[in-house]
Formats: sequence, C-alpha cells, structure tokens
Amino acid sequence: MSALEIENIRKTYGTVETLKGIDISLESGEFLVLLGSSGCGKSTLLNIIAGLAEASGGDIRIGGRSILGVHPKDRDIAMVFQSYALYPNLSVHRNIGFGLEMRKVPAAERERAVLETAKLLQIENLLDRKPGQLSGGQRQRVAIGRALVRKPQVFLFDEPLSNLDAKLRMETRTELKRLHQMLGTTIVYVTHDQIEAMTLATRIAVMRNGRIEQLGTPEEVYDHPATLYVAGFVGSPPMNVLDGVVTGEGLRLDGSGQIIALPARLNGAALPGRRVKIGVRPEALRLAAGETGQPALEVEIEVVELTGPELVVTGRVSGQRVTACLPPRTKLTVGMKQVFSFDEDALHLFDAETELALG
Repeated sequence: MSALEIENIRKTYGTVETLKGIDISLESGEFLVLLGSSGCGKSTLLNIIAGLAEASGGDIRIGGRSILGVHPKDRDIAMVFQSYALYPNLSVHRNIGFGLEMRKVPAAERERAVLETAKLLQIENLLDRKPGQLSGGQRQRVAIGRALVRKPQVFLFDEPLSNLDAKLRMETRTELKRLHQMLGTTIVYVTHDQIEAMTLATRIAVMRNGRIEQLGTPEEVYDHPATLYVAGFVGSPPMNVLDGVVTGEGLRLDGSGQIIALPARLNGAALPGRRVKIGVRPEALRLAAGETGQPALEVEIEVVELTGPELVVTGRVSGQRVTACLPPRTKLTVGMKQVFSFDEDALHLFDAETELALG
C-alpha cells in the first residue's frame, strides 16, 4: 500500500484552474520534491495535502485512507513552514513538545520524545532558549523537531530553507538528507531550487502551469528530460538550446549552416525537414582534440569566468548563445573561435512545436 496517493487532484479559483489533474503515488520512505517556478501550483498542492486548502476534484489517500474533508490535525501529517511558525513566548523545549501537549500525551512520554528529538537534531543545549535568541538555522531545526517528534506518516516541507543564507542552506540541506536516511520518513518537499531537488529527492515532480511535466528520479530528470522546459529548468548553468532543422546530412543550425552529426538513436524520430531544438549540457562540452565522427560546435568566445572549480565559457554560434563548463586551467581568450565536441549520448532533441523530447 502506498504511503501517499494523489489522484487527479484539481483546484480552481473561479475560472482559473490552478491544478489540472495531478497524479502521484508515493511509497513509504520516499522523498518527493515538488519543483517548479513561482505560480506553478506546487504550494497549492502541498496545502491541499495538509488540509489548508480544499481540492476542487480528485482524492488524496494516506495509508489507504482518504483524507479529503478530514481536519488537518487528524490527517497524520506534520508540516514545516518557510517562516518557522514558532511560538515566540515558549521555550525551544515547549515549542517542540507543544503538539504532544495538545494531544494530552503523558508528561514523562512527552519529555522523553522531546529529548530524543533534540539529541537527533543536536540542539540539546538550546532547549531552555526562546526563538528570539536563536539563529535562523537553529530556528529551522526547532521547526523540524516539532514535526519529527509527532512521528506522523507523512512530513510536508514548504520551502523550509529559503530564509537561510547560502552556507546555512547547504548545512541544513545536508542535515535533512542525513535525517531522512536515518529515519526513513516519507516526505513531500516544495522548492523552486533545483539544487535542493537534485540533492534531496528520491523522486522529483517538475511542475509547470498546474501540471506535472515530468516525474522521475533526479538522474532520470537530469539525464533524460521529457520536455524542453524540464531540460532548461533543471541544471546550473542551464542546458544549451539551439534552433535548427533536420536535414539528410544531420542537424543544421539556424543562421550558420553548421551541421551537427545526428546520433543513430534519433534517426527514426528526426525526419528531414522537422524543426527542432538541439540541447546539450554545458558540462558535456569539451575542447575538440582531433576527434572524428563526434558532434561538434564552432563557438566564438565572448566571456570567460573562473569560478574556482571550473571555467565557465560563454560564446556564440551564429547569434545563438552557448555555455561550456571546462577545467579551471583551460587557456581560452575572448574573441577566439574554438571547436567544442561532445558525446552522442549528450545530445538531446526536442520538437520545436510541441517541445517534447524526441527519441
């Protein structure tokens, strides 16, 4: 039995349809990330699961039991908010144990649960403090602790790291990963940050305009994007996308006449005359070193940026922008023309009209 089943969930506000039929089945112990830009519907879906908003259609089941119409406190879920939502006048100890206190859990059992949770999150020394005496990272740990102590079937996280600085985000992200691996909890996590999605999720649901564009493991979403939107949204720097057309010789780029060899695996899907979007990730590009038969691009270099671990190079292929991520000691200068090659497997092809992946 699935831990969480989302079946054809819809949500409308007047004539505006925010969710257009969402279907997800989540097994126990999975970490699902709802990923997408602002307004895609991910937070609306999370609020419907939590009981903070009503669905206009469909069903949601936890442990086989429908929870639509069930009061939030009776859904066997716990939610961690972006704003922490801690009680400022209560100590960390009481904030963590407040839910248990409201459920009339005996004091001795409540004390044991709070101490175990505080130890797990390494905040035992903060139990007597008030939220106002804590840093942002510490407050987030307390908010997570308040959810963990209840041991619900499903945990919901609504962009919990967005208020933290870059260093704390990375540290807390690592902590969340450790906790999930240790406890095997079932989590639904909302974010617009694709790094969080790639590092935390067992599966990612990439959302756009109230629909799921792709649902899969981080590897599947990154290596085999189902649509042009997914290809451009997941990855930093984003995938290079070039306009072109299929010919008998291969893929001809707009504006330059450059021909890219067409991989054999795409022969059946890419018929001559078809308008296409040609995708290749920046890290797949390398300086051509006399290879023959490999796809290649001749790029005029415009910008060279050393980030430390890599050299990010931006250039043009007849007016179309291309980015490459190269080893940091690579010698390149602005204005030079350089041929970049890449493996056939790194080439992605999308129909220019439907934006669906080909092959």
